[in-house]
Amino acid sequence: MQSVINTVKGTALGVAGYLTPVLKESKFQETGVLTPEEFVAAGEHLVHHCPTWQWAKGEEAKIRTYLPADKQFLITRNVPCYRRCKQIEYCEDNEKVIEDEHGDGGWVDTHHYDSAGSPTLEEKVCEMTLEAAETGDSDGEGGTVDRDDDDDDDDDEGEAEDMEQFQESGLLDEVDPSVALAARRPPRARPSGGDIVKTRTYDLHITYDKYYQTPRLWLIGYDEERTLLSVEQMYEDVSQDHAKKTVTMEAHPHLSGPSMASVHPCRHAEVMKKIIETVTESGGEMGVHSYLIVFLKFVQTVIPTIEYDFTQNFAIN
Repeated sequence: MQSVINTVKGTALGVAGYLTPVLKESKFQETGVLTPEEFVAAGEHLVHHCPTWQWAKGEEAKIRTYLPADKQFLITRNVPCYRRCKQIEYCEDNEKVIEDEHGDGGWVDTHHYDSAGSPTLEEKVCEMTLEAAETGDSDGEGGTVDRDDDDDDDDDEGEAEDMEQFQESGLLDEVDPSVALAARRPPRARPSGGDIVKTRTYDLHITYDKYYQTPRLWLIGYDEERTLLSVEQMYEDVSQDHAKKTVTMEAHPHLSGPSMASVHPCRHAEVMKKIIETVTESGGEMGVHSYLIVFLKFVQTVIPTIEYDFTQNFAIN
């Protein structure tokens, strides 16, 4: 039943997105949304600092004219996923119940790890921004780039429809991406003898959602033989608070083929606006080019075992 509802919603939003005019004037600081030009600028910043991500064109028939033909969406491939979400959930030593300020029952931080005093995403953003301001290292794009030595890998599980509670997550071992989904790599060579760790891998895409005017994350998974995972297998790698709710299976806007899992972008702008306000209150300033680096951190709580975030060592301002 939920899949039928999601399909109907997806179709309705597709029509709404088609009818929505392209955002021309920047409203990043005020509302946390992006124009297509700002999305491209943020993508360029991500690709420059994290070469695991690359631009992709997609299919000719699905090109969006408000984006450059060769920069329709971003892709990274062969991202490792070593564990299922159920292996890290509901562990007493790693849980901390967080009360919901609205009285809706609260939520569970399944990656607490007894980390009292660990910074939230917003606090981390402030810390990184202030460090960048102090060092003054220029990134050539109107901001600064600094190294952040904080190795805090805490992840927070959020309520399915409340993206505002998202916090940052871990670090990704660098992998070699490709710019096209169709160009599949052969299975990795395996050592002879000894124990072999069977690892799922994911291809992740970031598109621009014209209706919500924010980035949108897509993912498709493979087993160790590079065979497509089933829908239910992919949901095993999604936080169960978000599976089939915040994360649904939908058609990719730039590619034909099987449906892909997608993190719904309805709350993305609200989260970004809150982060921008926090940075501003601390005396810093968050540039639009940093959008995708922060975006990758706050969606990690939805897919905590897919180790794609290779941006942790970079200051966002």
